[in-house]
Amino acid sequence: QVQLVESGGGLVQPGGSLRLSCAASGFPFSIHMMNWVRQAPGKGLEWVSSIYSDGTATFYADSVKGRFTISRDNAKNTLYLQMNSLKPEDTAVYYCARDWGTPSSFLGTQGTQVTVSS
Repeated sequence: QVQLVESGGGLVQPGGSLRLSCAASGFPFSIHMMNWVRQAPGKGLEWVSSIYSDGTATFYADSVKGRFTISRDNAKNTLYLQMNSLKPEDTAVYYCARDWGTPSSFLGTQGTQVTVSS
C-alpha cells in the first residue's frame, strides 16, 4: 500500500536549519509530483512546496521562498526539504504529499513536528 513516512523534525532556534525527509513506498515514486504541506497549531493545511517528478522544476509558497529548498532522490524514493533561516511562524507539523490537490492526492499520515523557538 502507499506509504509516506516523514522524519527529521525537531526543536530549533530562530535562524536555525533542519532537513526533513520523506520515505515513499507502495507506488512508482519517480513518476509523481511530490509536495510538502504543513499544519500550524489550530490552523488548516498549508501548501509549502512542490517538485516535478524528474526534479526539473520546483515551486514555493511566498512565505518560504528563498529559505526552503525541496529536492528528491528518485533512486532512493525519498523527498527532502532543506529549511534554513527558520522563523517561529514555521512551527508546524510537516507532511509530504503525493499529487497534492489532485484526485490521486495522498498525504503522509505521520508528519514530523518542527518547532522554532528560543
